[in-house]
Amino acid sequence: MKIGILTSGGDCPGLNAVIRAIARKCDSEKIEAIGIMNGWKGIMDESYKPLNLNSVAGIINRGGTILGTSRYSPFEEKGGEEKLLNKVNREGFDAIICIGGEGSHHIAYMAHKLGINVVGVPKTIDNDISGTDFTFGFDTAANIATEAIDRLHTTAESHHRIMVLEVMGRHAGWIAMYSGIAGGADYILIPEKKVKIDDVVKVVMNRYKRGKLFSIIVISEGATYIEDEIFKKNKTLNEKKKLDSFGRARLGGVGHLLANEIEKRTEFETRATILGYVQRGGVPTAFDRMLGSLYGIHSVDMVKNKRFGRMCSYRSGKMTDVSIKEAIGKLKTVDVEFFDKMQVFFR
Repeated sequence: MKIGILTSGGDCPGLNAVIRAIARKCDSEKIEAIGIMNGWKGIMDESYKPLNLNSVAGIINRGGTILGTSRYSPFEEKGGEEKLLNKVNREGFDAIICIGGEGSHHIAYMAHKLGINVVGVPKTIDNDISGTDFTFGFDTAANIATEAIDRLHTTAESHHRIMVLEVMGRHAGWIAMYSGIAGGADYILIPEKKVKIDDVVKVVMNRYKRGKLFSIIVISEGATYIEDEIFKKNKTLNEKKKLDSFGRARLGGVGHLLANEIEKRTEFETRATILGYVQRGGVPTAFDRMLGSLYGIHSVDMVKNKRFGRMCSYRSGKMTDVSIKEAIGKLKTVDVEFFDKMQVFFR
């Protein structure tokens, strides 16, 4: 048996743990493991790398991916479907393990419908893929964001400033919620619950009246309703956003907009920090290394059991799988009712 392994979409802490686990599992089962370089593009370019015990030694603690990645989709290329199928068959892959996020699993699902044996492994720091409790990479990102909040606290308190921290989260506010609660933030803005800037200002002023001369605000990059409120009277200021290679608007900068408005309305010095790519780089946490390893082992078992068109899933502490179609059917977002219970911290 011959399995191709690829990493697609944005890089993420824990990718190498998955690759290592797949290679080691394949070695123990006498299965040939072939790394596909740079995502789905590697198949089209016929760029491959054999994976064995030596090639994956010492990578579990490394960030990024030794296979490289891209957001390339063969289905966006003229004649790409036929070319992809021919190259997979010519290489003799019995299955492809796709390690990626929501966008990458859309590609995996189309490849499955094309007749390619595909198994998915969920990867995203946003933790927004349905059908699984956690995606690897999220824990690392949440811990990095929490540490950033801890560090901002010292400056905010010393200089009596309002500090706004913008974290990743396009449609789901998992990173903002986890890090914000863990870091003792005074207000958290997530994409799932629309609030007004005056709601944030009210909390800041209430703290000031209680003698708290600083505040920490955490906002997800996807809380774009703040932009809508600011630019509602002057749409020309809200310039058209650039798109990424998956056709999605590039996000980032809403933290600065919020900070400027808070300073205008309170006259308190307010600064913004955009954490950006720092969240998804560097060394993965122990949890993400463990979860990635479990996903890697289970994905090979799925191939052996011909569980194609399905994605690894971690539910209630156990490994299982769900259909890729179900996983990409809707995003897993923060439950607003649960988030509302956290409002006790925002007064």
